[in-house]
Amino acid sequence: MSNIGPRSGGPTPRRSFTPAQKLAYLAAYQQACDDGTGGGAFLRREGLYSSQITEWRKLRDAGVLEGKKPGEKIGRPTADQAEIGRLRRQLEVSERKLARTEAALSIMEKARLLLEDISESAEQQPWYKKPCWPPTPP
Repeated sequence: MSNIGPRSGGPTPRRSFTPAQKLAYLAAYQQACDDGTGGGAFLRREGLYSSQITEWRKLRDAGVLEGKKPGEKIGRPTADQAEIGRLRRQLEVSERKLARTEAALSIMEKARLLLEDISESAEQQPWYKKPCWPPTPP
């Protein structure tokens, strides 16, 4: 009987990544997402899972991956590192909301100026009759 199938050679050893590799994968994943080539395609090509990227982001944001030597244990972030990571993510969300709000206010200001220009040009037209309020009965 021949062994044909995905595990015909037996189980493969579990992959492990150094902190430098994790940071490199995170940068490449972000680049793939920004380029429009798609993060999913990058993950499939590299044989990674989105949960790994999520976990590595948390470790990176908490400052756990930086300054580690290859082969050095990473461990869990301390309470301070976890708080720093949480605050960094919260700051990023707030900055995105602020940028969106500023863009909306800019659009609203442009619309207001346009409506003022239209109103002023309409008042200058000879066919325009300024409405009187309250209306007088006929």
